[in-house]
Amino acid sequence: MTKAEIVKSIALQTGMNPREVAIVVEAFMEEVRVSLANNKENVYLRGFGSFIVKHRAKKTARNISKNTTLVIEEHDLPAFKPCKSFIDRMAENPYPGTSEVIE
Repeated sequence: MTKAEIVKSIALQTGMNPREVAIVVEAFMEEVRVSLANNKENVYLRGFGSFIVKHRAKKTARNISKNTTLVIEEHDLPAFKPCKSFIDRMAENPYPGTSEVIE
């Protein structure tokens, strides 16, 4: 699902103008970006999941085609961790687009 599809879906569900919905969705995404990138602060959404910052330590790696060793500096990566209820809901119907639970 793309951002445009999300905006369209929310606009249909709420009766809001799609332009206003797009502004709200973009503002939400920017707030998450700023929180993770600048503040290194996680974003917790109860019933959905968490956008978190994962720290990766400095490590050495090998380029096997050139037979050299290189150093990968420590860095932070954004990640998403779904909450338990989200995971359970996904497990209920592992085949999207169908209303049946296949056993």
